Order: sequence, then structure tokens, then C-alpha cells
Amino acid sequence: MKAIATTLGLLLAALLVGALLWLDQWINETEIPPLTLETGVEVLDRDGDLLRAYTVENGRWRLPVSYDAVDPGYVEMLIAYEDRRFWTHPGVDLRAFARAAWQRVTTGRVVSGGSTLTMQVARLLEESGTGAWGGKIRQIRLALALERQLSKQEILTLYLHLAPFGGNIEGVRAATLTWFGTEPRRLTAAQSALLVALPQAPNSRRPDRFPEAAEIARNRVLSRAVTFTDLTEAQIAWARDEPIPTVRRNFPTLAAHLADRAVADRPTQGTHHLTVDADLQRQMERLATRAITDLGPQMSAAIMVMDHETGALLAAVGSPDYTDLTREGFVDMTQAIRSPGSTLKPLIYGLAFDSGLLHPQTLIQDRPISIAGYAPLNFDSVFRGEVSAAQALQMSLNIPAVTLLHEIGPHHMLAAMGRAGMDVSLPEGEEPGLAIALGGLGTTMEDLMALYAGIARGGIAAPLHWRDGDGQEGQRILSNTAAWYLGDILGDVVPPPNAPRIGLSYKTGTSYGHRDAWAFGFDGQHVVGIWMGRADGAAVPGAFGAALSAPLLFEAFSRIDEHTTPRRPPPPGALTLSNTQLPDTLRRFDPGADIAEANGPVITFPPEGAVLAYQPGLPLLARIAEGTPPFTWLWNEAPVATGWHDREIALETEVGFGELTVIDATGLAQRRTVEVAD
Repeated sequence: MKAIATTLGLLLAALLVGALLWLDQWINETEIPPLTLETGVEVLDRDGDLLRAYTVENGRWRLPVSYDAVDPGYVEMLIAYEDRRFWTHPGVDLRAFARAAWQRVTTGRVVSGGSTLTMQVARLLEESGTGAWGGKIRQIRLALALERQLSKQEILTLYLHLAPFGGNIEGVRAATLTWFGTEPRRLTAAQSALLVALPQAPNSRRPDRFPEAAEIARNRVLSRAVTFTDLTEAQIAWARDEPIPTVRRNFPTLAAHLADRAVADRPTQGTHHLTVDADLQRQMERLATRAITDLGPQMSAAIMVMDHETGALLAAVGSPDYTDLTREGFVDMTQAIRSPGSTLKPLIYGLAFDSGLLHPQTLIQDRPISIAGYAPLNFDSVFRGEVSAAQALQMSLNIPAVTLLHEIGPHHMLAAMGRAGMDVSLPEGEEPGLAIALGGLGTTMEDLMALYAGIARGGIAAPLHWRDGDGQEGQRILSNTAAWYLGDILGDVVPPPNAPRIGLSYKTGTSYGHRDAWAFGFDGQHVVGIWMGRADGAAVPGAFGAALSAPLLFEAFSRIDEHTTPRRPPPPGALTLSNTQLPDTLRRFDPGADIAEANGPVITFPPEGAVLAYQPGLPLLARIAEGTPPFTWLWNEAPVATGWHDREIALETEVGFGELTVIDATGLAQRRTVEVAD
């Protein structure tokens, strides 16, 4: 009898060993799905805060998250509720299975489950169901295999990425951003409990659709937490009173255009670190939105902020609303090629200072001129006579700028723009002419920012960069002295009405036809650029850089620093002298002999900016003096009379803004912008 018992014992032992060996081989041969998860591309600011995120396939939100980046209280509550022996079992909890089976037998219904967190990860990896026995066996096998290959923290990290939280939300980081508007690093007890409850029934407990069901499930988790976590009864009671979030939040879309640009630039990179400051970016976007609120449904705006000491871009608003189709918000106006208007004039004066042609106090003529048939006019068609170079730049007079560029040479100016890192667009087949002084070329807002940054930092270009680690030193554009002269001159430009006198150096510009209203300014550390207009390039009658963009420029600076950083002191080579103290050669600028004085037509009525009453049936009378007949009259760039010899004309008009132009027989012209009001 004893021999039989021994034999049976050995047989059972052999069967057990065989079963264990088979089980071991069965686990080792398990086909494990890919453990490298696809997560959405994310774009982060200079401090690691999320600017914008992108979905994975099928439009699901799943963002990268590390175990250490999740509140430990949530992890503790998750394990306490879902899998209390997680840290010790091998992937399957036999005690939990036995308990679940006994409860099913004794009550006739499912009271609790035996699925471990590792088994849930196995199911989520394969996107398999939960009810069928075949699926359950597969989950057990895969769970046992996962435990052999991964650490417990690695398994939990997979859960933190894959757990469903309602709709197309996967993973704890996407969930906290969606339901709480925060990263998962710090969570309240109520938030942690809701996150534990949601994956059990993610669609029927969605807080935005079924807040009552979500609250009941959350409170059930909290009740369990009293027993199995360190939370006290008082803390649990406080958590139960916390309201359920009933609104699904949108993911951040800060610096949307720049984020798209970063992803397109490096499409295989998962995380992009930019130099942008998220808080400043948010303020600039709000400012741009407010600025165009009352300006019509198609007006747009762009704002850029740059640290000119480093060249780092701190904020970039390509449009007030990335999704606004009416305003063509998808167009990044920081990258659009536009006419710079008068914003290039400081460069012309800086080159003239460096060429020894003039000093800020040198006197220069503002009078009608003709250079090989080109007869520019000032923006307001008024001539000031003899003014200082500083006054001419501050008033943005066209004729002195064109006169100086004629002396310097357009190619010299383009070479300086190239040293500043600017790309320019000229009409196809045309050589650069004097019109580039007044904006007769195309460039981008980003390139203009680089130019003003170079002026602000002593004449050395500061190549703008928006990705961490991409900064580099630039070439010299102007001498330190010339750059300081420009900052000093532009610092004395009168601020817009009600704007603070903060010593800001700034320049405005308006392109031909009122299509672009610009303002650029700088202090001792920052450069800010403003553009306003229509993204489709249509004219905006009455839009001026000084009136529209300059006030916005000062508002933007007020949001950067509490106090503006002082500008640089004068360098050793700067001459702070009056005109009478200058050498004779610098007291007056004498243009070349090929610049002829011209007497073009002068519109005597209506005056610039006049508001005229609309009277049905009564035409608008316009009068001119000077000029050589016959005349051509245009209203809003459309001819209304040609071969006109009289100096008075009656024009049919409609309510609204209009531009009146008269051109004489020699090609000289003058313009007036008026408003016909009902």
C-alpha cells in the first residue's frame, strides 16, 4: 500500500512538474503586441508647458506621459480600487478570481471582477473584449508574459497611456487636460477618484453627458479609498462635495501656426520644444482678438514678440483665430509676403549715417522732386520744406527717404537687408528701384522683426529662432553709432493718444492702398511687431499704421514687462550735437544734380481726411492748383476723367471711404483720402 502511495505521489509530482514546464513554455511563447505606443505629437513652450497637441490615428487623443509625471495619490487610489495586490501578484490574482467566482455563485450576479491591472493592459493592448472566455484566457496569458518582460512601473505606464476616459480620450494625461484643464502631476482626491471610475464604463459615465452616473461612480471609489488609502473621512467628505466637471475642455492650441510649422519642419519628431512663452502667447492672442473685434468680419491681425538679445521668439500670433474661415485665420500672417510700407525707412537713414552723408541734425529738403521721371509724394501730399534728418524720419516723409536711397543705391540697401537675414520679393523681371524706399517690394513680418532686432542690439543682426538650441550670431548691418542714432530718433516719436510715454522706439508703416498697417518697436530687450489688415490682400480704406497698429504695439509692450527695459546709452562714437555745431559738410544734405525740382498738382479741396456729408444727387467738387494739364482723375484707383483741362471736377460718390487721385501730364500725382458720411 505504501508503495502505491509513493508511486501515485511521484506521478502527481511528475504531472505537476510537467504542467509547470508546459505553463512556462506557454507563457514564453506568447505573442506580445508592440509595446511602443503611438502618442500624439506635442509642442511645448520654453518651460515645458503644452502649447498644442495632435491626435493619433482615428482622431484619438493620446498624449505621452511618464509614471513620475502622475500624481502618486491617483496611482494609490487606482491600485486600491482595481488591484490591491498589484505589486505582488505575477499578473493574475488567484485570490481575486476565487472571490469573484464565489460571489457569482452565491448571489447569482457579478459583484466584483477578478481582472488585474496587468490583464486590463493586455486587453487594451489588443483592443479585445472582456466577456468571452477565449478572450479572458488570452488576457491571462498575455498578462503573465508582460509581467516577465516589464517592471510593475512599466506596466502601469502602459495603463496610463491606454485607459479609456470617454469618447476619443485615451490615457490619463489626455483625460486630465480634457476634464480638468490641467496636467496630471497634481490632482485632488475627487479628480483622482473620477479618473479611477471612468475607464470601467467610459461612455456611460462621461461627465459632460452623464454627470449623475459619473458622480455615483466617483463616490463609490472614494468610499473604498477610506479603507485602503491614507485619506481621512474628512478629506473624503470634502471630495464628495467637489462638483463633477460637466464641460469637455478643448486641448490647448496656443501658437497654432508656429506649432504646425515646427511639425512640418521635423515630421518624425514626437515632442517639439519651442522658445515661446505660453503665458505671453496667450496674452498676445487675446490682444489680437480684441483688436479686430469692431473692425469688420474680414479684418485680421498678427503679433510677434522677440528677445533681441538672444534672437528667441517669445510669442507669434499668425491670426486672431486659427479656425475663422471668414478672416482666413488659417493663413499665418507672420510668414505672408506683404509690402512693408514705410517700415524700411530706418534702414535707409542708418546706411546714410554710416556713409557719412548726414547726421540726425543734418538739414534735408522735403520738396517736390523728379528722378528720371519718378516723382514721389509724401503720404499726406504736403511738403515741409527744410527739416532735420531726425524730423524727416519721425514724420516718415517719403521724399527725403527716396532722395537718400537715390544717393546710397537700392542694391546697397538690399545687401544690408540680406545681412539682416531678410528675403525680399521683387516684381518679376524688374531691377530694384527707388520705390523700395516706400515699400515697393515684398517681405515677411518675421524678416522685419529680424531687421528691427538688429537695430535694437547695436547694428548686429539677431537671427530670429523659435526652436530651443537654434540661436546663432548674425552679421553686422549697421555701425553701433548709426543703430543708436535710429533708436534715439524713433524714441522721440510721439506715442499714440492715451499710450504711456515709456521711451519706446517705434516706427509705423502703411502699404499702398491701405492694405497693410504696420508698427514695430523696441526697448532694451524686446522687439514687438504688429500687422493689421486683410489676409486676402484687399484694401482697407482708412487703415493707417499709426492709427491702428501703434496703439496695439504699446498695449503689447505693457503685457511683456511691468517696466520697459531702458534703451542703450550712446556709444563713444555718437555725436550729440546741434546742427550749428556740426561740420559744414554735415549741416545740409545736397542731393545729386540729376534730382530735379518738380511742381506737381496740389489738391486744394477736399483736404486729407475730410469727412463730407453725402447728399443724393449732389456731386463732390474737387479742386487743384499747380500741375500741368491735361489731368487724369481717379476715384478708388478707377479712372473717372481723362484729358481733363479744368482744375475743378464734379465726382459722383457713395457713402464710405474713398481715395481721390489726380495725375498731371508730366506724371506727377497727388492723393487724398476722404470719408463720405450719410
